[in-house]
Amino acid sequence: MNLPNTMHADATATRPTTTAAGARERARKFLEALREPAVTNHAAEIVILVVSELVTNALRHGGGIYTLRLTAHPDLIEVAVGDPSPQVPRLRAPDPTGATGGYGWHMVTRLARTTAITHRPTGGKTVTAFLPR
Repeated sequence: MNLPNTMHADATATRPTTTAAGARERARKFLEALREPAVTNHAAEIVILVVSELVTNALRHGGGIYTLRLTAHPDLIEVAVGDPSPQVPRLRAPDPTGATGGYGWHMVTRLARTTAITHRPTGGKTVTAFLPR
C-alpha cells in the first residue's frame, strides 16, 4: 500500500556489462527530487553508498542482472536490490589487504536502521536496507 508521502523509482539492469555507476546516478536523481522533507546531504551520501554496495554485490554474485527499487517514506529511504542468485549476504572477516573484501555487508548493516533478505518464489532474492531520511 502506498502512503500519500511515498515515492517510488525503479531501475533495472539486464546486461552483464552494467556497472554500479548507473545505479548511483539513478539514486542521486531520485533523492534530489524528494521534497517535504528533502533529504540531507549526509543522508543522501549514505543512501548512495548503500545502493553502490548492494548493486555491486548483485552484479558480482547475481550474474550481472539486478533490479533496484528506491522508495521514500516520510522518515526512511528504502533501498531494495534483487538478483537471481539465492546466495545471501553474510558477515565475514574483512580482508585488510582488500583482496577479498568483507567490508560491505558490515557497512550496510551499520548504516541501515534495519535490513531484510527476501527469497523470491521465482528464484533469487531481494536485499533491502531501510535508511534514515
